[in-house]
Amino acid sequence: MMNQMTDQKSNKVIRGKREDRGFYDNSPEIVSEFSDKVILVNKPLLWTSAHTLNVLKREWGIRKAGHAGTLDPMAEGLLVVCTGKMTKKITAFIDSEKEYEGIIRMGARTESYDSETKELDVVDTSHVTDKMIDDATRQFTGNFLQLPPMHSAIKYKGKPLYKLARKGKEIKREPRKVFVSSFDTQRISENEIKFKIVCSKGTYIRSIANDFGEEIGVGGYLKYLKRTRIGDFSLENLKAKSGEVYYRICE
Repeated sequence: MMNQMTDQKSNKVIRGKREDRGFYDNSPEIVSEFSDKVILVNKPLLWTSAHTLNVLKREWGIRKAGHAGTLDPMAEGLLVVCTGKMTKKITAFIDSEKEYEGIIRMGARTESYDSETKELDVVDTSHVTDKMIDDATRQFTGNFLQLPPMHSAIKYKGKPLYKLARKGKEIKREPRKVFVSSFDTQRISENEIKFKIVCSKGTYIRSIANDFGEEIGVGGYLKYLKRTRIGDFSLENLKAKSGEVYYRICE
């Protein structure tokens, strides 16, 4: 699964028309198996969460729908989609614990903290030992303050920070308290770390990858990310398919 990034035909991000969690449209609603449901969806790589939701709403004939937490375009994995009357549960799902797996690329950094932007400050990592990695891993468990990345959807004067970042602007951000209950790492090559992390809402995994590389002293960025769990919901048994998107009706 972790090789899927190299299988993409292009690196173009597919964005929705609106970067929100869900909204009404004027298309006719069809009462169907998708009405008033919680539906687990595997968001494709390079699709924004908004685009994924909009595509499914059109294909399912659903007018009211939202999702419980945005995934970055360069990530894939679980979106919890709620339709109709079940949208009232979105807030509770957003507050749930999240689980991710991915790869950190050591020895380089990027402005976006992930693979969406080009590598900078590439250095050798042959001197990095397993003990250095283990020591760094322990720094990212429990409660700690995290500085959100500029490439994020946090608003500044009504505009998402990522739009300002693409214009080369840097805005002062305040650190936010996050909680990581478990963070497991495994070196899989000279400059790559495979990881699994369980964390609170609002935790930026891209920031953890960047800060992890800084802790070791060689820089780092998030090369690959997949969300595997939100609360009690997981990616298991998503066998039905709508267009390019796998899903499972849960409730």
